[in-house]
Amino acid sequence: MKLLSAAILFAATASAQQPNAGGKWITNIDTFGTPTNWNLTLEQNGDHITGELGGDKLEGSLKNGKLSFHAKDPQGGYEDVTATVSGDTITGSLVWAQNAAVSHPTTHTFTATRAALKTGVAPQPTFHDFTPTVFRRQFSAAYEPVLTVNSGDTIHTWTVDAAGYDATGTPRSLGGNPQTGPFFINGAAPGDVLAIHIRRLRLNRDWAISTNSIVDRANPPGIARRLTDSGVVRWHLDLEKGLASPEKPGPHMATYSVPLKPMLGCIGVATDPSGPAPRTGDSGNFGGNMDFNEVTEGATLYLPVRVAGALLYLGDGHAVQGDGETTGDALETSMDVTVTVEVVHDVPIRGPFLETPTHLMAIGLDGSIDAAFQDATERMENYLARVYKLTPSEFAMVLGTAAEYKVSEVADRNAGVILKMAKSKLDTLTKPVSQGQANPASPTITP
Repeated sequence: MKLLSAAILFAATASAQQPNAGGKWITNIDTFGTPTNWNLTLEQNGDHITGELGGDKLEGSLKNGKLSFHAKDPQGGYEDVTATVSGDTITGSLVWAQNAAVSHPTTHTFTATRAALKTGVAPQPTFHDFTPTVFRRQFSAAYEPVLTVNSGDTIHTWTVDAAGYDATGTPRSLGGNPQTGPFFINGAAPGDVLAIHIRRLRLNRDWAISTNSIVDRANPPGIARRLTDSGVVRWHLDLEKGLASPEKPGPHMATYSVPLKPMLGCIGVATDPSGPAPRTGDSGNFGGNMDFNEVTEGATLYLPVRVAGALLYLGDGHAVQGDGETTGDALETSMDVTVTVEVVHDVPIRGPFLETPTHLMAIGLDGSIDAAFQDATERMENYLARVYKLTPSEFAMVLGTAAEYKVSEVADRNAGVILKMAKSKLDTLTKPVSQGQANPASPTITP
């Protein structure tokens, strides 16, 4: 009996010493003094460990809390990890042999924290009324979060205008599209997607600033030679009638007015800290200064998460903007903003997508309109291939009959081109049975 009790005690002790390492982890690696985040996914079968590190297949072992594995890069590099697993934390060292310097591996310390598990029980959504006191001018992972929220929570806040002025006209920041945030979203991890549901956008002052010039991409030489009196234009925003008009119009614009359509020029998440943080006048796969005039109330923007918590930024409110932002700005103003954030798992999009009640839109951003056009096309093809299993030739048929393209941005370093697909047209495609109904009533980005 004593021998049996001892055996049971030994087995229990060994089991207690063997932590559960399976699942998704968020790594923070010290690479020559700069933190970098790689995805780490582990599968545990007894002592045997498999998975991926930064996209590289790995295999190793876990014994009494001691983790070791070897990951191979398809181009010849590798990573060797030795670490200790304790609860929801892994700490250790990584030997990294980069592809171009396999004969000169380097050693780095790292920590990893377990990504939030999907328990099936979501916390009760919370409404946060947040008053900003600081505004950021980079989409950086280095800034401390101003507020931590859960997936499903709603944030009500406000933004300054592109020059840093608030609702009262008081300067609160240097210019350059200063942002409210960043907001840390619990459970958001690299590889996830953050959905930003724009619930409400409201102008909070009765004036806006613009210019009367034309940016180079849109300005033909004939107009450029004659456009000699450009400058700052102040607009009156009639919030009751919903109209904007110049405060000091010329003789031919005395009765000119346009309907207000509040929008956010900037919604972005933090980029990987291994590279320099982009300024808030820039755009890319992280979103940012997209200046797309359909990023407005009722729309949902989807952005791929690059760092733990996503770190969401909001700003650059526009009272109204024509396609392309051809004057180099819109009707720049401050704004009250209400958004609901949602972490979406297992949706492998690589750049911004927008959804409205009637359309799905791929947002292409690149250094030329041609390249942005291709970027939008590729992003939509990837989505339709994933959801509907379309072959390239089938996608070409859909593109040739259902595509709606528009130029969203020509003022900044990146041009923007949008590929819109009407949901009514996608309704007629056959969705694989394994993914739900054969003909879904309303296709969406989320699974």
